[in-house]
Formats: sequence, structure tokens, C-alpha cells
Amino acid sequence: MTHDHRFLVIGAGPGGLQLSYFLQRAGADYVTLEREDTPGGFFRHYPRHRRLISLNKVHTGEKDREIQLRWDWNSLLNDGPELMFPSYSQEYFPHADDLLRYLADFQRVHGLRVRYGTPVLRVERSGGRFAVHTDGEVYRADCVIVATGWGGPYVPDIPGIELATGYEDAPVGGEAYAGQRVLVLGKGNSAFETAQALLPYASVIHLASPSPVRLTWTSKHPGHVRGQYGALLDSYWFKTLHAVLECTVDRIWREDGAYRAAITYTLADGEQAVLDYDAVLRCTGFTMDTGPFDESCRPELAPNGRIPAIRPDFQSANIDGLYFAGTLMQARDFKRASSAFIDGFRYNLRTLAALLRERYDGVPLRSQELPADPGLITEHVLDRVNYSSALWTQFEYLSDAYVIGRSARHYEDLPEDYVVSRFGHEDLLLTVTLRWGRRDHPDVFAIQRHPTPERADECAFLHPVVRVWRRGEPVAERHLLEDVQARWRDPERHVTPLRAFLSTHLPGR
Repeated sequence: MTHDHRFLVIGAGPGGLQLSYFLQRAGADYVTLEREDTPGGFFRHYPRHRRLISLNKVHTGEKDREIQLRWDWNSLLNDGPELMFPSYSQEYFPHADDLLRYLADFQRVHGLRVRYGTPVLRVERSGGRFAVHTDGEVYRADCVIVATGWGGPYVPDIPGIELATGYEDAPVGGEAYAGQRVLVLGKGNSAFETAQALLPYASVIHLASPSPVRLTWTSKHPGHVRGQYGALLDSYWFKTLHAVLECTVDRIWREDGAYRAAITYTLADGEQAVLDYDAVLRCTGFTMDTGPFDESCRPELAPNGRIPAIRPDFQSANIDGLYFAGTLMQARDFKRASSAFIDGFRYNLRTLAALLRERYDGVPLRSQELPADPGLITEHVLDRVNYSSALWTQFEYLSDAYVIGRSARHYEDLPEDYVVSRFGHEDLLLTVTLRWGRRDHPDVFAIQRHPTPERADECAFLHPVVRVWRRGEPVAERHLLEDVQARWRDPERHVTPLRAFLSTHLPGR
């Protein structure tokens, strides 16, 4: 049997459901295929210890839902107040099973057109359209959006790696490693999550990877190692024999009833060692599954080889009409903003749905016309940065755009690189983002501040930045002073400096 649709979404995790919601609300012709019988299959297995790292700040002191979303990292965007994640859990780091309940209700309440138990076996492209093959059926579509999330564990190319137990199979209880020496390959959140469970039991825990630990409070990226895993780092410096090793693991083998690992230290002039362990655990993250794509539409991968390379509009870098949703749309803000997480990609998907409707259904991208007046644009910019949850969570990535002519045409929540590629031919363009300041502070908890508008570009905390572009080239930018309460309304610190800046670049208006 053959089915025909304008849009076909593969995967009903949080990304696939969020995009389905926006397509359905727009009246688009779409169908979503999911291989499992319920949504969110990844979260039935991961994280292994079932505690999410996505925040669920229930009590914000704010009544407006848009502001609350800045600290609600698990809700999908929708018009139903009953379908907000804090109604499902009050825990700051919620249980993965609560997310599964939430996703199932989200699909059911909104009646999203998801076909469960429908695994995609092959995707091919011919004559400008896609053919998606399932078990006995073919779905043809003008546009395919892949929202499958991670396809499986990433296995590094290390001789003997098959001797390691994968994160996906390792016992959850640390008791299984009581009194043992354990080597954990990796230094991401899955490695630290695993090591945390071992702390009361293992005699020695070594976490190994070539690069140093990236701590989220230094990088500002929520995917780096989070503060709740600090106990392992404490134990390293408290001389408990647990350690974090900067090294390559050159080979793993079995000898005399133990595992042996040959390593080369990366920060010790090439020093080498052979270390003995009772267990080796592989916690090296995940990778995308490209198996279903035949040669006619096999997507190009980003440099790390784990995620698809995408254009500024979330489209495959090499296949026209193939788009990516959910965590697979993170290549352009990799390890920077939050496109790998629900609180980031939910906004990307609102934008993607609008771009798809514009391209395939002829629905113009939503915009608002404003007078090109410095005072009015100042007020509008400050309204947006004080209110938008999209600009807050997708810092340094999503932006507002003001295309300046006789009037100003305002667009919301577009990737800044997409704005420049689309409107770069214009004589005058403004982009507005929220950005962090310098990241090279010796101690992120003891930063010397210079709280004057003239030195706002030295801010450390999240703050608004307005950039001016002419014919696609950046010509000026204005930083506004950070504010610990995220309120940019002060006449002297925020309003007057921004109005003066815009008056310079909007002469005679």
C-alpha cells in the first residue's frame, strides 16, 4: 500500500511530537512514523539511572507562562496549560518515567497523527520526492524530517573495545562493582552518572578520555558535566584513588584474570603507562543511525561523525528536502546553545515548521512592520529580550531580525546565520541575541565586573547584544549591561545606550 503526504516525520520522540504539533496546528498534510508502540523510546532506556539532567524549576515567582518556560526545560510548546511538564513532576531533576508519561499524554490530547509500530526500513529519493519504506507499505512525501534522535551508542575505535561493557548494558546498581578497580571510558554526563553510582562501592574509579573535563559552569553549555556529579571530582582531589585521566586508551586486553589498558597521557609529554582493572565500562555517548538512507539521500555528517551536517534552515547540507528535528538539529550550535535539548529544539521546531510552510505551502514567514524610529525600536528590542523564552534558552543562536528600509520589518526567533543568509542583501539589518561574555576567566565564581554601559562588552553573564549588518557584513554591535534578575529596563544602563546606538545607525529617522 502507498500513502502520499506533503510532510513525513520519522520518529515520535519529543522532537517529532513537537514538530507534529506545529504542523497539525497549521493544517499541514503530514504523518509521523514511530517504530515503537509509544512515544519517547530513547527515554525508556536512558539515562540508565533514570534521573534527567534537564531542569524543572517549578517555582519561579513568575505568573506569565512565557517567562516560566525559561526554566522549564522539559515542556513542549503548546496551547494547553494542562500539558506543562511541572504538572507531571515537582522534582528539580525529574525522573525519566515522568517524561514518558508526559509525552504519551501530549500525543493523545492533541490527537497528533502518529503511526506507532511502523519502523522505517529504507529511505530513498527519486524525481524530487522521497519514498519511505516500512514493513509492506510505502510513504511518499515532498519533504522528510528526521526526528529519530540517537540511533545507538558510539563505539570508539580502540583495539579490544569489545571487552568493555557498554553504558547501555552496565548494571545500574554499584554493588556489582564492590571492591573493584573500574576504568570508565568517557568524561561526559553518562560517564559521570555511571561513576556516581560506583562511588560507594568501587575501590578505584578512573575516567579516561583525551580531553580535560568540560564543566558546564565554565562552558555555559548544559551538555557538559553538570554540578550534581561533583562528588567524583571531589574524591579525585581528596586522594581517594579515584582519578580523572587525560589520556588516549591505546589498547585493552585480558591478562592474568584482569583487564589491562595501555594509555598515553595527553598532558604529560607523551608519558605512557599500563594500568590494571577489574572492569572496563564504555560511556562514550551516542551516534546517529544513517542505515535506512540509501545512496540517493544519505546525509552528510558533521565533523564529529555523529550528527548530520545541516544548513542554516535545518536542512541537510547535501540532500534537498531532507530536514532534521530534535537533538539531530544541533550541528550549528554544537556545544554552545541548547539545540540538543528539549528547551532549545522546541523553539527551533516552531521556526522550522514556519519555514516548511513557507517553502512547501506558500505561507509567508510571519513578520511585523514597525516604524524605523530609534526610540520605538529600542522599546521593541527591550520588550523582546525581557520576555522571550526562545532568546533566553537559545542564547547566541536564535535571534530577532529587523530588516530596515523605509520601515522596519521584524522577524522572531530565527537562527542568526539564517537571518544573514536570507537578508544579507539588505542595506541595513539588525539582529538581537542574548549572549554570554568572556569564557576565559580563571575563576568563574570570582569575576571582576565593570558595571558601566561603556564596558558592557566585558559582561560575563547573559546579556543582550544588538548587531548591525550591511550587505551581509557586520559593521557594529552594542552590548547592554548584564542584570542578575534578567531585567533590561534601566533608563541609564539599558534604554539610553541602546537608543543612542540605534540613532547612530538609523540617521535622520
